[in-house]
Amino acid sequence: MASPGRTRTAGLFDIRTIIGGLLGVYGVLLTLMGLFGDAEEEKTGGINANLWAGLVLLVVGVAFVAWARLRPVQVPADAGADDA
Repeated sequence: MASPGRTRTAGLFDIRTIIGGLLGVYGVLLTLMGLFGDAEEEKTGGINANLWAGLVLLVVGVAFVAWARLRPVQVPADAGADDA
């Protein structure tokens, strides 16, 4: 049994990692659509909306993952143990 003062990090189960990963995936898809897809800039006033939105999502996704890595959530070592 673990001592009461021991902790571990949440790792992949940290919500910031999950959100950052999803934002990164959507950012990659939108960036690729902005680069290789039909830009349809007449609908957005001359701005390639897919490209810019994809780049912003990539930056925010990387920021979330970096935040989770630099300041991990500390979970008590016995948090998942059954009391049986």
